[in-house]
Amino acid sequence: MSNPYFSLFILHSSLLNFVRACFRSEKLKRVWLFTHLIAAFTLHSFGQDTLCLSLDKCIALAQQQSADALAAKHQLEAAEWNYRYYQANYLPSVSLSSSPSLNRQVSSITQPDGTNVFVRQNQLSTDLSLSIKQNIALTGGTLFVSSSLYRQDEFEQHTHGYSTVPFSIGYQQSLLGHNSLKWAKRTEPLRVRMARKQYNETMELVASRASSYFFMLASAQTDLDIARQNYAVSDTLHRYARSRYERGSITENEMLQLEVNRLTEETNQLNAEAEVEESMLTLKSYLGIKDPVTLKVVPDTLIHDTMYDAEEALALALENNPDPDQFRLNIIESQSSLAAAKANRGLKADLYVKFGLSQTGTTLGEAYSKPLNQQYGSLTLSLPLLDWGRGKGQVRVAKSRLELTQTQSDQAMEDFRLNVLKMVRQYNLQGYRVRIAYKTRETALRRYEVARWLYVQGRTTLLEFNTSISEKDKAQRAFIGSLQTYWSLYYGLRSLTLKSEE
Repeated sequence: MSNPYFSLFILHSSLLNFVRACFRSEKLKRVWLFTHLIAAFTLHSFGQDTLCLSLDKCIALAQQQSADALAAKHQLEAAEWNYRYYQANYLPSVSLSSSPSLNRQVSSITQPDGTNVFVRQNQLSTDLSLSIKQNIALTGGTLFVSSSLYRQDEFEQHTHGYSTVPFSIGYQQSLLGHNSLKWAKRTEPLRVRMARKQYNETMELVASRASSYFFMLASAQTDLDIARQNYAVSDTLHRYARSRYERGSITENEMLQLEVNRLTEETNQLNAEAEVEESMLTLKSYLGIKDPVTLKVVPDTLIHDTMYDAEEALALALENNPDPDQFRLNIIESQSSLAAAKANRGLKADLYVKFGLSQTGTTLGEAYSKPLNQQYGSLTLSLPLLDWGRGKGQVRVAKSRLELTQTQSDQAMEDFRLNVLKMVRQYNLQGYRVRIAYKTRETALRRYEVARWLYVQGRTTLLEFNTSISEKDKAQRAFIGSLQTYWSLYYGLRSLTLKSEE
């Protein structure tokens, strides 16, 4: 099989040699230059793949590998792990601890008569403790069960002893303090539910942003197609008009106007090519495409036939959107801050009680035989007598923040409702606009074909023909713009309601 690059090279070289040998005029020098450009473009295009993207494929790529989508996945994963951490606070925790120590030094020991004697110490202390703790959400306290063993070796006297606590149970709690465990039961499930909704919302927003970049490239490609078509037509008409001008069928003014049109369309084509390149790079960057491919988007002219019901959309938004949960979470956190301020203002009381068994002995068996009862309890009270209104001020500030949060949440909720209803109306109306824009485009294209045929026949003016070109271009751009607005509203509404069309 022959190499396609070599075949193209032979073809282009032969053509260029033919042009160089046969033509020397200024006019045909431009033809020679244009042929060079065509050759270079063909070789470049042949070596670069083209990736055709539909809107659905573009959105699928964005939701799979765009930076926004990957960030949303990591945020959801972090939220899930935070929720697991919260759940672990209400489950029993088991821990095993040990802190052995070696003491070889001369220490000052106080005697019963009050004198100090320097004694050489050579001790090894080892211990092992097993404990189980359980937080109590209702009261905010901690219930614990433990068992421990302690051994001490005296190397100078060659003796050792054991101290054991086979079993002990205790409870500690702040009686009048802020119960963070109880408030966490209200906030943490709301946080993880909101995080899951935010992930779904972000995926829809990624789709909306991808569709925006998709139609930016579609619009640029439409402009380039228009520019190429207009340039081809203006160039053909210019050459046709030159022969008519030489025969005296048209005026010099009309001939010059056609020359201006041709140059203008050539400039428009260059600008459109630059715009396509810029829009394509933007879309490739957002989709995370690093391969050297040329993107070509293929917009679908079909839209959904169904329309949103305003009340149904609002109900879905209130149920599935994270914003209402965020408003509720803000209020609960403000209420928790107020409760903490009240708890820190007045009397504080900390309770600690412990019951168990203990024993000592020179052997391990003695240390576990006939254990003795042990009880320990403490109640710590603290009452600020003079704080110069600091505690009262903290409560007033917390109350003020709670009232402000409630007011802001109520207003935000009302704005949220109105935004959903407004977007539903805009989306339903945009469907009609797309259909009208499609009919307008088809009609403008038909009128352009008729006007071009009439102008070639000499049965209409150049002004009428230029007007038909302008209306054709405007209608084509308006149709792409209406599609872009439609899909932007569609995915924007889906991000609010998290409802998809089947």
